[in-house]
Amino acid sequence: MTQSRRDIRAAQQSAGKGRTQRAGGGNGNGRTGAGASFDDGAGGGRTGWKKWLLGTLKWGSIAAAVLLVLGVVGVVIAYNKTSIPQPNQLANKQVSIVYYSDGKTELDRIAVQDGNRESVPLSKVPKFVQDAHIAAEDRTFYQNNGISVGGILRAIKTSITGEAQVGGSTITQQYVKNYFLTQDRTITRKAKEILISVKIDGQLSKSEILEKYLNTIYYGRGAYGIQSAAKAYFGKDVSKLNPGEGAVLAAVINAPSLYDPANGADAKANLTKRYAYVLDGMVQEGWLSAADRAKYSEVPKIQPYKGNKFSSGPNGFITAQVKSELLGTGLTEQDIDTGGLRIVTTIDKKDQAAAIAAMQGNLPKQVTGGLVAVKPGDGAVVAMYGGADYSKSQFNTSTQAIMQGASNFKPFAVLAAVRDGVSTKTKFNGNQPQDIAGTTITNFGGRSYGMVDMRRMIGRSINTAFVNLNNTITPALTRQAAIDAGIPERTPGLDTTLTNVLGTASPHVIDMATAYSTIAAQGVRAKPYLVKKITSTTSDFSYQAKPETRRAFDKDVTADVTDAMTYTVKDGGTATKLQRLGRPIAGKTGTSSYAKSIWFSGFVPQLAVSIGMYKPDAKGNPQTLTSSEDTNLTGGTVPADVFYDFMKVALNGMEVQDFPARVGVGDDKIPTPTTTFAPPTTTFTPPPTTTTQAPTTTTQAPTTTQLPTKTNGTGKPQPSTTQPSITIPLPGPSPTSTKPGG
Repeated sequence: MTQSRRDIRAAQQSAGKGRTQRAGGGNGNGRTGAGASFDDGAGGGRTGWKKWLLGTLKWGSIAAAVLLVLGVVGVVIAYNKTSIPQPNQLANKQVSIVYYSDGKTELDRIAVQDGNRESVPLSKVPKFVQDAHIAAEDRTFYQNNGISVGGILRAIKTSITGEAQVGGSTITQQYVKNYFLTQDRTITRKAKEILISVKIDGQLSKSEILEKYLNTIYYGRGAYGIQSAAKAYFGKDVSKLNPGEGAVLAAVINAPSLYDPANGADAKANLTKRYAYVLDGMVQEGWLSAADRAKYSEVPKIQPYKGNKFSSGPNGFITAQVKSELLGTGLTEQDIDTGGLRIVTTIDKKDQAAAIAAMQGNLPKQVTGGLVAVKPGDGAVVAMYGGADYSKSQFNTSTQAIMQGASNFKPFAVLAAVRDGVSTKTKFNGNQPQDIAGTTITNFGGRSYGMVDMRRMIGRSINTAFVNLNNTITPALTRQAAIDAGIPERTPGLDTTLTNVLGTASPHVIDMATAYSTIAAQGVRAKPYLVKKITSTTSDFSYQAKPETRRAFDKDVTADVTDAMTYTVKDGGTATKLQRLGRPIAGKTGTSSYAKSIWFSGFVPQLAVSIGMYKPDAKGNPQTLTSSEDTNLTGGTVPADVFYDFMKVALNGMEVQDFPARVGVGDDKIPTPTTTFAPPTTTFTPPPTTTTQAPTTTTQAPTTTQLPTKTNGTGKPQPSTTQPSITIPLPGPSPTSTKPGG
């Protein structure tokens, strides 16, 4: 047969060629003959291309048809071989575990409690709540066969290109993925999802699928299933939900961390938009009347989030902070809660236990506070105390509470000055009271110190001398030094007023720890972090932290500033008790006006620690801290005690290292002070044996003829900044006290 067809084609071609030749030869004209020859050649060429093209198309079509048949056969075989797996076969592996820095010792677990997965029959779920979920996630639910072709194509593209994950899965697909499969984002897993979805759709009714979906989908707040979600968001049984509340729950399942208003203003705005999208979809599908839609134009009130019950005690704050960081890696809340993650933190077990013991062992009644310990030059948080019990209050006193920084800010003025070429041996007027650029300044304890250099200014926390320094270098430079060290630019109160050097800004404890660690790391600023490593038992996801660092100050600058900060611990300083640690310590105490916040922040070369405390009233506003009826607390009391107790444990076994030697930046340009000052005269009346008479204090106003002149290396004096006249209240004990503070 093959030979016969070939012979026939050859005969046809021969006959055609003969006809062409006869037509050309019969003309009898040489030109025409030449033309005939040309036509023959051209015609033959066209016939060759046509043959090739037709042949290619024919065999290509045959090949495509074969592949299509094989593909269909393959799909049929795969479909028949695919079995629906048992639900929860990975349940034991889905619990995410948080470890201490050793990677072996368990710190906490992120898991789903039995009470957070409560199943209910579909008949108990109001119809409008069912409709809200369909309007939000799959408006073709009742028409499709369990899959979305468009969604599948987008998923394949995402898997190939590595682009951000997009939605598009049907309700059936979501149920299959969440209930039967892992969270891997691969083509293989997607193929299984498709086949199982089609099979499920063929075996179960739409009502059965919807019921199973509503009982397994994740809503955030640790709630799996519509019943748990109704209680988590509205504190009621699912049967009691109204259309607006149903629309809220339908809206949040798209991305709970992005739509739960408990996560901040942005999440609240996101929810408002998606809430409207859900209700509008219900109207478009005929499931809700326009009149009823108008009744629910505002997002219903949602109850505050009470936190994950698995996280309690002080370590609950660690878990919450870890979870926040995990969301920043691209993981979803569901990935974290059920993805079988193994999370290794930077938290050192010994140091964390020491932080908890030091805080809880020293905090007076009704006083709260935070502690953060950071590795300088790396940013790893080795210990963090954010509160006594996360299950009772989710407010983290280390990362969320803001407290006036008080004298903890003074080193930033020294940083700014030395960076600008001013020696730490430069002397400033430390007497009090003083009127500086229209502002009346006093010292803690009402004491005058004469002309003092920056090292003793830090050691004794002398307000007047620091305001003189700030007036000389300008408050803007102090503010910028604080920002460069690690204080966020948007910190409340971080301005360029003359008294910013006294700590009028209110940072978080973790911000202060970051800033002090920059000085400890010889000018290298590092972003703080708690998550060191992540692996998963249910997917191939992995993560390894990389410290984010940059140089903020020259080594010479921080060497001189560190040297000055050691005077806080030396004799005459505000925290001499820390000499008991038996190694070089640099730091600064801090006591705000009326002692509404108290601090101690300090470091050794290998570890920086910040401790801040305050006493909130019923509304959370800070109140004056008192340890008894007549004695105010200061940064040199309880915070320094906490620092000592913590460091005594944390430094055990750690090599004793010296700080870099003082370089002497600007020593060759120290100005000669020409300020004259009449020190105040204080007269005391000896108390009688039975009654106490208040001391009488008379003060002669200072006369300042000239402040030390700083030239910035240009020979031109720095202009002073005039500030409005304000009076800085005298913090702490009676003005007759001679005890240094702040």
